[in-house]
Amino acid sequence: MTDTAASSTDLRIPRAFFIYAILYGGMTVLAGVVAFKQVQLWPSQLAVEAGIFPFLMLVVITSTIAQLYGQKMANKMVWIGFIPLAVSAALIFLALSLPPSLEMIEYRREDLAAFERVLGQTPRILMAGPAAYITSLLLNVWIFSKLRGNGEGGAISLMVRGAIASALSQAIDSVIFITLAFYGEFDITDLMIGQVIAKVTLSFVLVPFLITGGVALAKWLDSKD
Repeated sequence: MTDTAASSTDLRIPRAFFIYAILYGGMTVLAGVVAFKQVQLWPSQLAVEAGIFPFLMLVVITSTIAQLYGQKMANKMVWIGFIPLAVSAALIFLALSLPPSLEMIEYRREDLAAFERVLGQTPRILMAGPAAYITSLLLNVWIFSKLRGNGEGGAISLMVRGAIASALSQAIDSVIFITLAFYGEFDITDLMIGQVIAKVTLSFVLVPFLITGGVALAKWLDSKD
């Protein structure tokens, strides 16, 4: 076998990892955009920013990667997630900096105002997002991997580990983000308590089923290689 052929074989990326990496990059960008809207969790009165839904997908993907390919690979995906975050932030800054067209100023002032309101986030929020992202997701991978121990475990073990890791990391995510973004501007106690309860609830309700589905899908995709 030639050196070129050998290196090509060594660099082969599992199909599931490749697909999940693409999805992961999209979710990192989407989370910051849809988070502008607060949604109510029926049938309760709990409210949470809609960014939790793509963020839970990040949790599920990193846990799936840790389950199938190891903790180191999952941590790499978390760090690589900064690339689409940084590129999207730069492009958003460029779009906000360039002057709007005359047509938009004259006929679409409401659209322009909405665009600038949603994407023109304050520097504190721009700092809080990445800080909460990297801390909570690395923590999720670490807790999920530690709970696994040396054994594989079955579907129930996977669901329990996924829920616990997600709940704890999401609670820390809320504390970091809300403190860095809003501390000193108003009393953040009620907001923080509500966000933590809502995110922990979603972690136990959704993550167990999403992660078992994510692992099953990844195994199926890899079986096609």
